[in-house]
Amino acid sequence: MGKTMGRLEYTTDQDEFFDYCLWEYKPVVPCLKKFRSLNLLYHSFDVMNVSERMFDVVADIRKGLGISRTVWGIKQAGEEIRWEFYFYDYRRRERERSITRLLSAMRPYVTCDITPNENYPYFMFSIDVNDDLVRGGGSLDEIHMYIGNPGSTVSSGICYSVTQERTRLENFYFFFDAATQREEIVGKIACSACVDTTRIPIDSILWPELRQCRVIVVANKQHNDCIYFSRINVDQLLFFLRRMNYRRELVSFIEDNRPMLDHLQYDVGFDYRMEDGGLKILKSGYYGIF
Repeated sequence: MGKTMGRLEYTTDQDEFFDYCLWEYKPVVPCLKKFRSLNLLYHSFDVMNVSERMFDVVADIRKGLGISRTVWGIKQAGEEIRWEFYFYDYRRRERERSITRLLSAMRPYVTCDITPNENYPYFMFSIDVNDDLVRGGGSLDEIHMYIGNPGSTVSSGICYSVTQERTRLENFYFFFDAATQREEIVGKIACSACVDTTRIPIDSILWPELRQCRVIVVANKQHNDCIYFSRINVDQLLFFLRRMNYRRELVSFIEDNRPMLDHLQYDVGFDYRMEDGGLKILKSGYYGIF
């Protein structure tokens, strides 16, 4: 496991557990001295042979914003692996985990010319991170900012792209209870200009193998739609990674360490649209915290 081996972290009786919305959950099996989900992120760094600075950035974010307060996403688009970090503070304008605070924590490694407006009532933001960025090969030129969507009949959020030059609408997200809102989920998937569900079976999007979860999110993006399955178990995660053809090293790490990862709940999702009469999956991702 290379660089990962010396960095493996284990749960204590003080650990808190959060999903990718930073909503807390209780593990359903004993969790003491098992893997933290951070180990999956570190292992992905190892697989992709990134520089030491990627590990250092994570360490400094934890120092600046707190442990288990940042969500990581490992994304796959074609053969490419990417990372995105997400930061939440539902106190909005009374927030402590702000864009300004993050940029300060990352300053030794990442330059950014964006001047955030902390008067906006955002509850979440995210950044794309890669090895070239933290090596100084470029600057952070975009931040994704999320605000609420009052008036929606379900929990909902709106994402904006924030750059130095402008703020631009990106995505809408709608949150459904997987157990009680099946009809609404199907209706939301079908109400789309990106996929024709008279030709594309719903099961090819709303996977039966992942429906046993806590929350299903359907998103409308500029060029496609997206679905997320929140709080799945480790076996469902493995099913997802295999079906999406993730790198063998990423999958085998979870397979080999399954007993150390079965206490965690996971979140996964994929972007899709219809092309040439069939469903095309554009990218996918899985999530944890550090």
